[in-house]
Amino acid sequence: MLARHRGRLAGGAGLMALTLVSAIGLLALSGWFITATGLTGLLLAAGVAARLDVYLPGGGIRTFAVTRTVARYLERLYNHDTVLRLLADLRGRLFAVVAGLDAHALAQRRASDWLNRLTADIDALDSLFLRLLAPAAVALLAILGLAGFLALWAPAAGLAAGGLLLVGWAWLVVGQARLGMAASRRQVEDREALRGRLVEQLQGLAELEAYGALDAQRRRLETLEAGLYRDQRRLGTLVALGNALSVLLVGAAALAALWLAATAWQAGALSGPLAVMMPLAVLAMSEALAGLPAAFTWLGATRGAAARLSGLRQAAGRSEATAGEPPPPGPLSVAVQGVSLHYPGAPLAALEGLSLRLEPGERLALCGASGAGKSSVAALLLRQLQPSGGEIRLGGVALPAWPEAELRRRVAALTQRIDLIDDSLSANLRLARPDAVEGELWAALAWVELAAWAEALPEGLATRVGEGGRRLSGGQARRLALARLHLLDPDLVLLDEPFAGLDAGTVARLKPRLDAWLAGRSVIFLMHQLDDGAFDPPGIDRRLTLVEGRLAGYT
Repeated sequence: MLARHRGRLAGGAGLMALTLVSAIGLLALSGWFITATGLTGLLLAAGVAARLDVYLPGGGIRTFAVTRTVARYLERLYNHDTVLRLLADLRGRLFAVVAGLDAHALAQRRASDWLNRLTADIDALDSLFLRLLAPAAVALLAILGLAGFLALWAPAAGLAAGGLLLVGWAWLVVGQARLGMAASRRQVEDREALRGRLVEQLQGLAELEAYGALDAQRRRLETLEAGLYRDQRRLGTLVALGNALSVLLVGAAALAALWLAATAWQAGALSGPLAVMMPLAVLAMSEALAGLPAAFTWLGATRGAAARLSGLRQAAGRSEATAGEPPPPGPLSVAVQGVSLHYPGAPLAALEGLSLRLEPGERLALCGASGAGKSSVAALLLRQLQPSGGEIRLGGVALPAWPEAELRRRVAALTQRIDLIDDSLSANLRLARPDAVEGELWAALAWVELAAWAEALPEGLATRVGEGGRRLSGGQARRLALARLHLLDPDLVLLDEPFAGLDAGTVARLKPRLDAWLAGRSVIFLMHQLDDGAFDPPGIDRRLTLVEGRLAGYT
């Protein structure tokens, strides 16, 4: 990712270097000029003829001062813009990775954890270039350049000052990082755990209070907070240590430069203004080293965030669909041959050697108790999971060969979980068909008997449904999801307990409409059981029963 932006990053590092060179030049030239002016004045006062060109060094001082100010402003503006571009690119790429994770990988963590990857973890990487890579590289080059510059007049002074500054740089980069690595890395993990616990407490507040578990949950939060504060105090102490060492070593280098320059002046090898200029130039290196202690003490947090984000790509369970030609429009056949599915860490397989077939336009009821494997079959057909073994074909085409967009358009499901976003009714309906006009949205709502209710709302189709559809009743959310399915117009439909949460009267009115809409489509109903009652789905051709991931019989 950094290599893709190497041009802008090199430009930003150049601005950093220009700012630092200007700061060193400003202090060094000012020291030389003040000393030279003072000595010239003393000579003139003593009656000695002397002259000093004040215009050239004066212009140089003004140039360094203006350049430092302008370069600092441009560097901050340019580098922050570069890093924000980089993070936006990274966030978009990793969101695509998360969207491509299968249900196996997604189930390993809470939704808040995945959100934390895309927000806090990526934000933690803003220091990678701004505070770690570029400042350390610029500071190292400045130390080498300054040592060479001093060595032009006093090789001993350049060598001593450069050696001390290099020791300081190495400690601030390597030593501080090693001391703070474990504690700063724990900060990333503990903050994620704290956010997750806090979200759990807010979402389950009523249940925690009802069962008397709120105090225990709070104690767990307090334990996490105590660990965070303990590590923060340790890291703060280490940063203070780094700052003290930085000041000490820069001061020692300046003192060494002053001593050796004075020795050279005493021997007549160096002029007085140059002897003063050398330690002042070394003191200016404080600006290059000042930000390194805090940045490298917290290096573990940046590395931890980067490792977690890199792990997302390794966890991606869904491979890109290979090029394939889907079957022509129309009802799809389904062929499941010897399919097995084993969840990581589960003692038993969710599916074992499952084989079944659905003819085009046929309606199959797949029955079974909770945990029998019905939802796993649906997830496999939707390519949300990859089978551990066996083969699945839709319309005679191997499922992995289906292009993603074509699969999402022609295969759809109404599951027990209703996914509604915190947006308007129209936005939730248009998830199925973004190009649907308003009349089609009203027709879909009328099909599930929600049109009159929506018309009575003050904002109509612009009414927000709340997070996860919390402003709707369970039956309304179910019917809204069914209306969305109606808009999509798929060729293969998976319906998991389609009438769950609906009253008998509503089911009696919806059933004939659903029967008519399903005509000419392939359908798989996922049911706990069929009792030949009013809540049974319409027009079933066959029934299969799943028991612990295996077919037990059919009718």
